[in-house]
Amino acid sequence: MNVSRIDLNLLVYLDALLRERNVTRAADQLGITQPAMSNGLRRLRDLFEDPLLVRTSDGMTPTERARQLQPIVRNVLAEIEQAVQPRKPFESATSRRVFRIMASDYAESTLIPQVLRQLRLEAPDVTLDVLTPSDVSFQDVERGRVDMAINRFDDMPQSFHQAIIWEDDFSCLISRSNPILDEFILDNYLAARHVWVSKTGMGVGVGVNPEDVQRLGWVDEALDRLGKKRTISVFTRHYQVAMQLVRNNDLIATLPTRAARLQTGGGDLVVLAPPFEIPAFELKMAWSPLLQQDSGHQWLRRMIISIAQNR
Repeated sequence: MNVSRIDLNLLVYLDALLRERNVTRAADQLGITQPAMSNGLRRLRDLFEDPLLVRTSDGMTPTERARQLQPIVRNVLAEIEQAVQPRKPFESATSRRVFRIMASDYAESTLIPQVLRQLRLEAPDVTLDVLTPSDVSFQDVERGRVDMAINRFDDMPQSFHQAIIWEDDFSCLISRSNPILDEFILDNYLAARHVWVSKTGMGVGVGVNPEDVQRLGWVDEALDRLGKKRTISVFTRHYQVAMQLVRNNDLIATLPTRAARLQTGGGDLVVLAPPFEIPAFELKMAWSPLLQQDSGHQWLRRMIISIAQNR
């Protein structure tokens, strides 16, 4: 196929169609008529010799070929968009930019305060808009509406860029008056009552089924591998709530170590290693290829990695 004979606007059409999965909405997004978009879809089907989008009971569903093409097309368009934009160096000392960051409760409590302190030194007029995972979808990040997502990700779109911020393990946060401290062994851990904290993902959450071990996360999956199960009294999505509950009750919270250590300043709480092995996890930041070459975004990424490495 002669690439010079291909209308590159068709890739823009394909990108919009695969995001919206609706001809009318894709046309509205690009500011063209619905017939023009339908004609574009017909030409795309001829070009790739594939239907690309097929009408099913769930609406317009992408074919396997379309799913393979989506990250490739997104990256190609991102590179073109970056190529035609004028490069402007980011001046941190004078910038008034707003960076929108989706951060899990864990990341917000352990990382964001450090980022904010560094911003005050290097970029005093830059503003952080910190969003929760339920505020944001992967599509928001992909389109560059959100600068960055910071979380523990089981998976993410192939088109995203990502970097590891740090690795963390787990600890148990326990009230100093809790009698379990006299003999903190697995049997006593299992006999106690526990606070569960969500491994927050993206999008709006739903209620928890205590019997669905595979969806409860790292701690309960580790126990399940031992053929064990703990008694969970409270389910929460916030680390700060979990840590307060431990302070006022005979509960145990098994948390990422960096979060647990934030609460030990008063002396009424103790941090102990769990009496069983829990695999460590990685905190990552992910961002759209649309922002990969943005000088301000590059500056922010470098700053976050530097903070993490110096902690």
